[in-house]
Amino acid sequence: MLDAQLDAAIAAMATLGYGEVKVVISETGWPTSGDSSGATVANAASYNTRLVSKLLSNTGTPRRPQTFFATFIFALFNEDEKTGHTTERNWGLFYPDGTPVYDIDLSAGVIKTSHTLEAASSSSVVSCEFVWASILCSTNLLLLFIL
Repeated sequence: MLDAQLDAAIAAMATLGYGEVKVVISETGWPTSGDSSGATVANAASYNTRLVSKLLSNTGTPRRPQTFFATFIFALFNEDEKTGHTTERNWGLFYPDGTPVYDIDLSAGVIKTSHTLEAASSSSVVSCEFVWASILCSTNLLLLFIL
């Protein structure tokens, strides 16, 4: 589905004469709790794990094969003080206290979020890896076009 969404946007841009514009996925993720039956920890872990795996495989999409799309996972932290539906507060990889909502491998076998967080204050390298988690950081796909 991600490929279809990306390719639809890329095709529309091409029709308007912007077919070579780089595309960045500015928000994608899955809620871990909330107002629908699909908002579960298992679904969020599955979606985000598969997302990272797909992105790091560098397969691209049918319209842009072998293209890496910079992607931001929404969100790094759950927002327990955010107003609105329960789903709106539960998109994070971490709880507000810094503990992981679930383990996710953000580097195809190298880094686990729980390990990254435990060591974040003691190593600048791990801090950079922690930032990687936020950079890789909804089924509500928002695209940022860079001209």
